[in-house]
Amino acid sequence: MGSPRRNGVTAALTECFIDLWQSPEHEVTLIEAYRKTINPCIHCGYCKRIQGCRYDDDFTLIDRALREANLLVVASPVYGLGFPAPLKAVFDRTQRYFEAKFSLGVKNPIENYKPALLLAAYGSTDSRGVAIMQEHLRLAFRLMNASLEHTIAVPNTDRIPVNKETLRSEMTQILKKLEAIYKV
Repeated sequence: MGSPRRNGVTAALTECFIDLWQSPEHEVTLIEAYRKTINPCIHCGYCKRIQGCRYDDDFTLIDRALREANLLVVASPVYGLGFPAPLKAVFDRTQRYFEAKFSLGVKNPIENYKPALLLAAYGSTDSRGVAIMQEHLRLAFRLMNASLEHTIAVPNTDRIPVNKETLRSEMTQILKKLEAIYKV
């Protein structure tokens, strides 16, 4: 989750997902980017020589979660037509997967395929930020052996309260489809 607000719309989207998904069959690992120490990629070249990263920070936890996940969900507000800085740092650190693939010749730096969802909230009616975020994720997910399957975007959150029942219904339908198709 990429929101600094624990009671905001992005948190509500995240909570809705967790309520619907978490079960004995589905364990959920929530990683809040604003509450982790994730250094930005400095293009030091370490990952061109050795599969991994020279930084020993909270991205290690994220890397482990990515490798173990069967479904990947990114929940984020739209900030300046993109992801907030802490979440952007997470995606920048996936450079290690790019280098593993293209410099070290690792076919799939993350072995198991996973479908992915984007949960996005934005205060205006301008959906361009969500489209930019989707494109960003499509590129990043290729390196993580994942693909963006669905987006749930909640617009105009600065003016209109979120209809939680509508959100829950839409998310339920999407999760049922993913579960049926991917057996996650």
